[in-house]
Amino acid sequence: MPQLTWLAPGSPFPDPQSAFDEPNGLLAAGGDLSPRTLLKAYHQGIFPWYSDNQPILWWSPNPRCVIYPKDVHLSKSMKKHLRKMQPVITFDQAFADVIRHCARLDSDQGTWITDEMEAAYIHLHQLGHAHSLEVWREQQLVGGLYGLAIGKAFFGESMFSLETNASKVGFYALCRQLASWGYTLIDCQVENPHLLSLGASTIKRSLFLKQLDQAITSSPTGHKWQYELQSECLGYNTSSQLSARSE
Repeated sequence: MPQLTWLAPGSPFPDPQSAFDEPNGLLAAGGDLSPRTLLKAYHQGIFPWYSDNQPILWWSPNPRCVIYPKDVHLSKSMKKHLRKMQPVITFDQAFADVIRHCARLDSDQGTWITDEMEAAYIHLHQLGHAHSLEVWREQQLVGGLYGLAIGKAFFGESMFSLETNASKVGFYALCRQLASWGYTLIDCQVENPHLLSLGASTIKRSLFLKQLDQAITSSPTGHKWQYELQSECLGYNTSSQLSARSE
């Protein structure tokens, strides 16, 4: 039986293709959540996922769940919902609020967004690597998501919704904006019914790693993390503006 690799802080990761078949994708344990370690992991298609009572666990599942931003389309029912909801979309206006909402929504089942993980990703956000998308209605935060951006790849971590379809609205808006900036890949990690309903699919890990290598070594169109497609993407005109919120 293969032995699980235990990492010292700062030590290199094993080859992602050597991850266990059962549990699917488990690659290593230990190490740390420093920005350097996390960025190394994502560059290799590896991500942390563990609970409070566990050591840091690192994963590279096979198959891998992905979405290609340019292929995402809005259904007629969602267009109707958007016209009724009239949300405002922002980037990076409430990162800490978004990650804490994601953690709270998972807490009934034992959230994997531990305090340590929360602090690590807020630090990555402060360094400009992690980003949030917020969905607002009547100046209230009703949904959102967060993840990392490297090259032309976005690594989705978690999303939340306080109103019906708010997370779907946010994810669709993210895909449209990333496509306009030239992003080619969104990593969704592990499939679930919600992601599949949004247009996600699964591919072999070997193909994912090949596509990831191409994406992270390319540069997207020059941009700041500001949402640019409010009217075009959401299908209605709005002059609503939200001032930056301190976290």
